[in-house]
Amino acid sequence: MDSPVAPSFPILVVTGLSGGGKSTVLRVFEDLRYYTIDGLPVTLALQMVSILDERSLAKYRGLVLGMDLRHIEFDSGFDAILQAMREKGLAPAIIFMEARPDVIVRRYKETRRPHPLESGGLGLEQAMETERRLLEPVRAMADLVIDTSDYSIHDIRRIIQQKWTILEGNRRSMRVHLLTFGFKYGTPAEADMVFDLRFLPNPYHEPELRPLSGKDPAISQYVLGAGVGKEYLERLTEFLHFTLTQMEGEGRYRATVAIGCTGGRHRSVAAAEALFEALKNFDFAVSIEHRHMELV
Repeated sequence: MDSPVAPSFPILVVTGLSGGGKSTVLRVFEDLRYYTIDGLPVTLALQMVSILDERSLAKYRGLVLGMDLRHIEFDSGFDAILQAMREKGLAPAIIFMEARPDVIVRRYKETRRPHPLESGGLGLEQAMETERRLLEPVRAMADLVIDTSDYSIHDIRRIIQQKWTILEGNRRSMRVHLLTFGFKYGTPAEADMVFDLRFLPNPYHEPELRPLSGKDPAISQYVLGAGVGKEYLERLTEFLHFTLTQMEGEGRYRATVAIGCTGGRHRSVAAAEALFEALKNFDFAVSIEHRHMELV
């Protein structure tokens, strides 16, 4: 029976040396809206993929299986499981996580947790060497080997984002939330950036425009159609494109951009609506909230 998961749906297998960064990578994928399953024995992988369907995975970018391959009885069946997936039209990719022995020793000292093979008379370094030897055939199959010895969590995020976020057209991994507000109600505490638009022309002083909101084309034209408003929007768009791209490169997943005017009804709303369209054109995942637009 064919798998109910579409062949185009990414399936990734994350494994590697204990202390090599597997758990970190799984958390990164989870933050990037992948469906992650950790501690899955190899023998259950095909069964797991078979029972999932596209509807249950619709909101996810892909499926990531964190597999425990440390036991020798799993090693001989790993290649067969992958081949069975391929025969069902799936194309799993393998990510193998590792680090230098001295780095793994340091990490275990910091966490004070035992190595999974550190039993039966084996010390830490012997357990590490045994695991490395057992997993060498799996490492040889890997599509990507990541040595995390000299990487921070931000470096690991960048690697994963660069390789596995071009999955929804050209949608980027950074999620941008545009939040408009009125300064007279207070500045949003959750904002990463705040922009004050109170210097722009104010439609509130025009009787025919006052009842409208910044969503109305007449307000947008009044505030942003010419002069300083038009120039400011162009410069702000360029600034946000540059800044958000740099934040994304540092492994940031989200940013809240707050745009304020006096009451949060006219200028900030008009600018945010224009920025919403501009940032979508730059392939950011953008949402928008007008917090005070309906307040009198």
